[in-house]
Amino acid sequence: MEKKPPYKVIVSDRARQMLAAHVLFLAQKSPAAARKTKNELMDAIRSLSTMPERFPFLNAEFMPLNKYHKMYVEKWYLILYQIKDQTVYVDYIVDCRQDYGWLVK
Repeated sequence: MEKKPPYKVIVSDRARQMLAAHVLFLAQKSPAAARKTKNELMDAIRSLSTMPERFPFLNAEFMPLNKYHKMYVEKWYLILYQIKDQTVYVDYIVDCRQDYGWLVK
């Protein structure tokens, strides 16, 4: 079986800022929990270099069909990304405990 080369994973500035905000918020309560969450999110993002198609598309009323794949991390986080050729673009890292209705409008 032919092995596919790994995908390149690019995290947008917006997604980096979202990650930083989540980690900073958690660090106010528990630096250990913040480190753990950051590591789990980063590991999940890195895992997209192999078989990023394994996660389903996000199908929401106001989102373009079959544009974003969705990956849940831990219980609370949703990572939205696109695949173009051999590159994965991570565009959003959302804390599902917060109102993210802005995302689909």
